[in-house]
Amino acid sequence: MIALDLLLAATGLALALALRPWRALAGTTPPWPALAWWAALPLLWSLDAITNMPLLQPLSGACVLLLMLGWPLTVLMLVPVTAVIAGLADVSLLDAVHRSVWLGLVPATLALLLGAAVRRWLPHHLFVYILGRGFFATALAVAGAGWLAAALFGVPDTLSLADVMLARALAAWGDAFLTGMMVAIFVAFKPQWLATYTDHLYLPRD
Repeated sequence: MIALDLLLAATGLALALALRPWRALAGTTPPWPALAWWAALPLLWSLDAITNMPLLQPLSGACVLLLMLGWPLTVLMLVPVTAVIAGLADVSLLDAVHRSVWLGLVPATLALLLGAAVRRWLPHHLFVYILGRGFFATALAVAGAGWLAAALFGVPDTLSLADVMLARALAAWGDAFLTGMMVAIFVAFKPQWLATYTDHLYLPRD
């Protein structure tokens, strides 16, 4: 299964580089909340290893970056996070890549696809964006990534699959609450911080 992690990581990184997301920055830097959240990701993704509590499920946080920065730039920003995890949690580089793939790349990709479905098939309304993309898409993407990882890679010997599935579902709702809250605040006060939001689309004027 190590090969699967490396394949997903390499494919995601190649696609992100091919899209050249740095062009959208136009010489500026990402919004400071995105940078602050990005800096917190290594700690969020290492909590179970740092505390030596396998049942403690790390928060993903990748969906916040996705909504603020878009998918390509989010994927590129996972590379330094992976390196920091290896040192912070004293885990192998392969373990750090595994965490980066299943807590970062896969949830962000699933949230991107779910967000595209929300935009395509649901009304273009402010609250549809906040609840659909910020809350429900995050919950489904993070839970789906967690369940898929548990099914493919198994769980620690001291835990049952059912316990891990439940823990990852609860962590996904926590992720969704944080993401939805931050998106609601940004839409109200700083919509320019959300690369996936535009007043033209979600606040149509008659």
